[in-house]
Amino acid sequence: MRYPDGGGLNAEQRKRREEVRMRAVDLFEEGAKVPCISRELRVSEESGHQWRRAWKVGGREALRSKGAPGYDCRLGPHLQAILAAWLDEGPAAHGWTDDQVWTASRVRTLIGRKFHNSVSGVTQLLHRMGYSVQMPARPAAERDEEAITAWREATWPEVKPSGRRPARSSASRTKRA
Repeated sequence: MRYPDGGGLNAEQRKRREEVRMRAVDLFEEGAKVPCISRELRVSEESGHQWRRAWKVGGREALRSKGAPGYDCRLGPHLQAILAAWLDEGPAAHGWTDDQVWTASRVRTLIGRKFHNSVSGVTQLLHRMGYSVQMPARPAAERDEEAITAWREATWPEVKPSGRRPARSSASRTKRA
């Protein structure tokens, strides 16, 4: 499933937070105390103190929004659009025929094969692109409920660990050199 905003704060939410910080700057310039500012703006005093320190060092510009957090990905927007199209084609179109599931490892391999590039934060990249971790929509057709029930009733009690760990002897508690 894809989400259009890619997760995190969108531009409007970042703008709203910046407006709160700019209002704090106005109050700093008027000489208001941090506890009063924090109450008025409904933020923590810790944030108020951090903003005041940043304002004293860098002025109003120090509290401006710096955009979305994180580093810039090596795959620019154009290449991300190409990757999204390939992901929409499904794993079978790119050589994974055993199942129709994209994993982070497969996406990393696909990026390496197609772009001759390595990306370290594949899961973060997919999240920024709007993809999320998914569970199957329905159980597998091969699922055998009778076999599962039989295993739970016969095998699981035999292999299930007891709720308690055995006590360690004093010899095993001695410090090893």
